[in-house]
Amino acid sequence: MNDTNNKPIAVEVEEGKDYFWCTCGKSSKQPFCDGSHKGSDFKPLKYTAEKSGKLFFCSCKKTANAPLCDGSHKED
Repeated sequence: MNDTNNKPIAVEVEEGKDYFWCTCGKSSKQPFCDGSHKGSDFKPLKYTAEKSGKLFFCSCKKTANAPLCDGSHKED
């Protein structure tokens, strides 16, 4: 899927800024969308940061807390 070994990706986010999380797993800019989903049923998930700081975005795409990691990658 990507070269992050499905581990969460730490991102410094800015309060009020929108981020578009990749849901298809094909983006070369993980964890964010680069348009690789075009032609499929996948759409990026918009996330608006509530405050500035470091967040851990899911890269395995199995999280129940999308787009943030919930530890689901540990079940593989």
